Amino acid sequence: MERTFARWLKRPTRLLLLSGLAMLLGTSSVRSAETTAIPATPTVQPAALPKPSDLAKLEIYPSKLTLKGGDDAGQLIITGTLANGRLVDLTGDVTYEASDAKIVRITTTGRVVPTGDGATQVVAKYGDKSIALPVSVSAVNENLPINFTNQIVPIFTKLSCNGGGCHGKIAGQNGFRLGLLGFDPDLDYATLVKEARGRRLFPAAPDSSLFLLKATAKMPHGGGKKMEPDSDEYKLVRRWIAAGMPYGSPSDPTVTHISVYPEHRVLSRQSRQQFAVYAHYTDGSIEDITRRAQYDSNDTEIATVDTHALVRTLSMSGEAAIMARYQGHVAVFRATVPLGEKTPEWQFPEQTVVDKHTSKQWRELGLVPSERANDETFIRRLYLDLTGTLPTPTQVKQFVADANPAKRDVLVDQLLDSPEYAYYFANKWADILRVKRNGDATRMTGTFGFHDWIRQAMAEDMPYDRFVRSILGATGDEVKNPPTVWYKELQQPEQFVDDTAQVFLGQRLGCANCHHHPYEKWSQDDYWGLAAFFGRVGRKNVPMNGALPGAPQQMQVVFSRSSGSVNNKRTGQPAKFKPLDGPVVDVAGEDDPRQALLDWMVQPKNPFFARAVANRYWAHFFGRGIVDPIDDMRVTNPPSNPALLDALADTLTSNQYSLKSLVKAIVKSRTYQLSAIPNEFNKHDKQAYARYYPKRMSAEVLLDAVGQVTGSPTAFGGLPSDKFAPQRAIMLPDENFSTYFLEVFGRPSRISACECERVSEANLAQALHLLNSDEVQSKLSRGGSRADLLAKDARPDAEKLEELWMWAFSRKPTKADLDAALAHIQKHGANKKTAYENIVWALINTKEFVFNQ
Repeated sequence: MERTFARWLKRPTRLLLLSGLAMLLGTSSVRSAETTAIPATPTVQPAALPKPSDLAKLEIYPSKLTLKGGDDAGQLIITGTLANGRLVDLTGDVTYEASDAKIVRITTTGRVVPTGDGATQVVAKYGDKSIALPVSVSAVNENLPINFTNQIVPIFTKLSCNGGGCHGKIAGQNGFRLGLLGFDPDLDYATLVKEARGRRLFPAAPDSSLFLLKATAKMPHGGGKKMEPDSDEYKLVRRWIAAGMPYGSPSDPTVTHISVYPEHRVLSRQSRQQFAVYAHYTDGSIEDITRRAQYDSNDTEIATVDTHALVRTLSMSGEAAIMARYQGHVAVFRATVPLGEKTPEWQFPEQTVVDKHTSKQWRELGLVPSERANDETFIRRLYLDLTGTLPTPTQVKQFVADANPAKRDVLVDQLLDSPEYAYYFANKWADILRVKRNGDATRMTGTFGFHDWIRQAMAEDMPYDRFVRSILGATGDEVKNPPTVWYKELQQPEQFVDDTAQVFLGQRLGCANCHHHPYEKWSQDDYWGLAAFFGRVGRKNVPMNGALPGAPQQMQVVFSRSSGSVNNKRTGQPAKFKPLDGPVVDVAGEDDPRQALLDWMVQPKNPFFARAVANRYWAHFFGRGIVDPIDDMRVTNPPSNPALLDALADTLTSNQYSLKSLVKAIVKSRTYQLSAIPNEFNKHDKQAYARYYPKRMSAEVLLDAVGQVTGSPTAFGGLPSDKFAPQRAIMLPDENFSTYFLEVFGRPSRISACECERVSEANLAQALHLLNSDEVQSKLSRGGSRADLLAKDARPDAEKLEELWMWAFSRKPTKADLDAALAHIQKHGANKKTAYENIVWALINTKEFVFNQ
């Protein structure tokens, strides 16, 4: 590194360019990329309470309340309807009064707590408006039965006692272990009641129980104080200990699901909303569990939530989802937070189905879309997104000069039929399908063949359902049926489940391998039910005909066996064939279970399959998924625009799973064609796509782009010249073709099925490599490079500089750009090659070049 820097420091002209050619870097497009990367947090005043006279109606939920036992309680939700129809939460702003204070007391947050048996009425008042709620209370002084799973275990989860960083980790904490997140109540009961000779609990004197003494910090506790002696949690655990630590009866009802009220609200910035959570049991009963559930926000810049289910919105506008979790069940409260400012009138043409749903959301959020991107910006954006290739100056000029109003749609169709499109998207799929040889020469035939099969599938627009069926249901050898290569990298049932779910269903199921998914409904039974479909996959090695010279003569054959099973890790018994959210499937011995799984997957009504790939493709073009991360499509991570995602999935299925039809719906939309330059109303938007979000070129695309602009493409050894000429980084069939450039700019090693393996964040090593590496310097200075040819070209320098700008940015230089570059050339006199090298070097080091805008 010192030697490299020393050489760099001997180049005074290059050092001068860092400051003297700064004006070359100061384009409006670059400023756009910088501005949109980290938006400043706006200052917003807290939302003002409405005047009582502004209310058209006052409502209370629930409409009646029945409480049983001293542990029960109910959360009220008070909603005011304004004259304009807007709803506001007044739960914490009204005054409460019970007609009989001996029966209930009401907290200022709207929680009704029983104090005695009987019937009464609770009245909520807001100015001159009021509303009443009938309440009945029974069995306050009775010692009602306690069910350990339903009532005690959720307390451990609420207080984070059984989290992975505390007593829920595999080895426990300080000799005390609980089941992770409450998914193993039998273990919890045995640990508390029977382990260490029962010393943790003392029924004769509950308050002296070691468990309560530590939880209240009356004795040293590494986790700190977890509960107060007068809290609901303490009282319930104490009563359970005093009752002799009952586990409960097998006939006790169990939770089937949980729900929230309200499910969705439009909230002002700097406002609040109380919601309530209810557990639904097998006997039909419903219980308010608002104070027992656990909560989490998926976007804490938009909204936060406390332990009492009170949501507070902040200064950012957008959509936030609040997860409620109880006993492995989850529900979501959605908050829509508009900008709340007066916006100018705007019209938005609906060019595809995308525009209908994006523009609807912008109006809901009070956003104003950016202007339409100009032709120069659009053609560069589209070429990079569809082909991973910069357009040539000739292509740019012809496109800009074309007077056809439909020229953008025409260009989309042309690029989708280009070889570069097929190669570029084959590279995208090869990443997550793990097309890799791991340095093993015996696998080269297979990886080359699989990559070429994917490329052909993209070129021919193979229907996506057939594409997936060909991979997951592959049988035969890698020469006749290249998708069988997928079964080389994956060997175990767990790997099949994880990759199938993540790539094709948008689900991260890895947690459910060992325990119930903490943020989703998936259990171990769901996980191993999916694994069962791969239990009959068989493999054998046979001689290979036509192997590449020097390669071993063996190849793997994949087939379906007549028998075979996968054991459910939880039960130790063979798992039943069961797709996610589907019924158990019977598969005859002569049938391939994978085909039954695929029959379920590719149904148009499947809630995962089409939506997963639609979201994945949307993220490719916009840099962010409608569900983000793109392969984590759980209930508690809902889409930022559910209607848009559903519309894209419908587009795919209604067009017989044509991926090109999906692409056209996205890139032909006016939404995709918006400028990256923000306006006053969308500058803080990060999830509604009211402007184009600039994104850095991927490693392969950037390497090819540097090769295009410098006129020095990278040569890759070991590729068959008849198939891969001209050589491009986007055409590489597997991970074995490596350069430091690709490594430093985040090309994945394909060790997982997650697109997150590809690094898109900038770092210092990347900047230094573009600035000063031998690899880039040799591209700039070699004979026949663009700088060399331009220096020898007899055309006027201004004309040559215009062409250079078109190569790099697809636009002409501004007057300031041109003047600075001409002055630099004049300064070097006869040494024009060095001058042009410096200018090309400066251009490829700008944000405008590195970013797709």
